[in-house]
Amino acid sequence: MENLSLILAIVVVTALAFDFTNGFHDTANAMATTISTGALKPKVAVAMSAALNLVGAFLSVEVANTISKGLVDESGIRPEVIFAALVGAILWNLLTWLVGLPSSSSHALMGGLIGATIASAGAGAVHGDVLVTKVLIPAIAAPLVAGMAAMFAARLTYVLGRKADGKASAKGYRAGQIASAGLVSLAHGTNDAQKTMGIITLALIAGGSLAPDSDPPLWVILSAGLAIALGTYLGGWRIIRTMGKGLTDLQPQQGFAAQTSAATVILASSHLGFSLSTTHSVSGSVMGAGLGRKGGVVRWSTATRMFVAWGLTLPAAALVGALAEWVTGFGAWGTALVAVFLVGSSAAIWKLSRREVIDHTNVNDAEEPAGVVTTAIAMVTPPPAGTNTAVVDAPVVVPAPAGAVGPATSQASA
Repeated sequence: MENLSLILAIVVVTALAFDFTNGFHDTANAMATTISTGALKPKVAVAMSAALNLVGAFLSVEVANTISKGLVDESGIRPEVIFAALVGAILWNLLTWLVGLPSSSSHALMGGLIGATIASAGAGAVHGDVLVTKVLIPAIAAPLVAGMAAMFAARLTYVLGRKADGKASAKGYRAGQIASAGLVSLAHGTNDAQKTMGIITLALIAGGSLAPDSDPPLWVILSAGLAIALGTYLGGWRIIRTMGKGLTDLQPQQGFAAQTSAATVILASSHLGFSLSTTHSVSGSVMGAGLGRKGGVVRWSTATRMFVAWGLTLPAAALVGALAEWVTGFGAWGTALVAVFLVGSSAAIWKLSRREVIDHTNVNDAEEPAGVVTTAIAMVTPPPAGTNTAVVDAPVVVPAPAGAVGPATSQASA
């Protein structure tokens, strides 16, 4: 292991703390639909996801290189800049987790890095072309592509399975969900664990412990994989509830279509070195799969809050990162002050979360209210074939028997 100064050691520990929050923040990406449809028990699901996240961390370093070599100018970065960037990313992750919104940990990290870099070295130290082509464009394209693919895949599964036995078909799709959820977990480790590898590698280069353009050392890969796996195992139950129950109601066929489409998009982007948001991809695929079933609707009130969080992620994390970098500029006491602020804020957010505890025992107990738009769409959407239409019972007047006074009424169903 490279010789680490105190500030580098602080940066590495903080980066692994971010990786941990990334793990429990994004557990929903792989396992929310599997848990909501009952394909796997909650604790079994997160354990499987954690193991595959760890395996995925060793499959590639392309995304790590995008962050450590491409997004910002290495020569203008100090370890304190990386530390400030991580503060912005961690606090945004914790805030969105508290309110149960599936935002992008990746964009939080990159937003913090961009804000801290601008505060330290100016806007010229950010490579705008990389930001646009490998971050912003994939951020918009990924949910659209994954959503369209999931919608068509869900419709195809219903067409192909319309003559199949219902129970046997559901059992088969649940097995498919487990396999596709494992693929998403593998893809998440391949994509998201690398972002922490990239940020640690960038810090080591900035601190002089690694040569410029170096790939992540083995110990960085291993520690990042373990941190994200541990966070995944603990489970981000608040976001799992939103992703599994708050956006739409999924059947096993739709869950399988959503996860397969998302995994394909994530793995393809990782191979190309795009720092893709797995949250955007999976959320898009869940909404697309929800619309893929006849009569299925998306709860747009929840989706709108999620879209707002997506739009705020980069600038909010950038602002906190820039402010943290400004404070660290005052020297060692400034860095210590930022560290105390991070620990104190994290503790306060955790304490607030204890007011309403959500865990594996109640993650499927409540559903998001429908909202006006969703209710209106559901009212004008034809029901799926084979669905019984509810008929209101009405009183029917029948002749009164001889000797009775007045007409008799009885209840009859149409």
